[in-house]
Amino acid sequence: MRKWGIVISVVYALILLGLIVPVAVFFFSEDTHSWLGMFLGVVATYHDWLYWFPAGAILASQALLLFLSVDTSFKRLKPRAHILVSVTVGALLTALLSSGVIWSVGVAIRGDKFGGKFFDQETNILLFWAGAWLFWGILFYFYFRDSSTVVTRLISWLLKGSVLELVVAVPCHIIVRRRHDCSAPMATSFGIATAIAIMLLAFGPSVLFLYKKRLDSYPPRPT
Repeated sequence: MRKWGIVISVVYALILLGLIVPVAVFFFSEDTHSWLGMFLGVVATYHDWLYWFPAGAILASQALLLFLSVDTSFKRLKPRAHILVSVTVGALLTALLSSGVIWSVGVAIRGDKFGGKFFDQETNILLFWAGAWLFWGILFYFYFRDSSTVVTRLISWLLKGSVLELVVAVPCHIIVRRRHDCSAPMATSFGIATAIAIMLLAFGPSVLFLYKKRLDSYPPRPT
């Protein structure tokens, strides 16, 4: 199980860093007919420090969800992670999805005027994400504090949420591109790329959960 988890995490990291970013650049960039323009856009994205916040958060969340065991009773003899770890990871990813939906709908309605000068600063973007993270963290904690299947249910929610975000972000992206807005396609491209990344993340742990369910169904070996 642990070896499969490492393999899935490595494959997911390669997909995220080598596929999701070019997809986002393709949706956002106007110079999509030139391979050189695509390449320069991808390199510029990798050099942007703001990109590594969501990318690092998603990669760390993938590893935590795969190798995490949750204890809500605090009475088991086997050491397990606190439920707050699961809640924090789930809330972080849900905050990314929520931010993508809000930004996509906002720029589809108001275009580049959405958010005024608030989203012109990268620090304010991180503050907005942190506020959404805190909101979902509090909500998830009170909802899952007496649940022993917190990770499985969070994965299910993230998969459904990523599908919903694609349903919202793709039409919004078409709207803002036809209007020829300046920076609005960046918000919708972020929503599309984030939804794809978290959908792939949800598939990863789900595969291991199927293995675990099958192994748990076998009777224990006689000693």
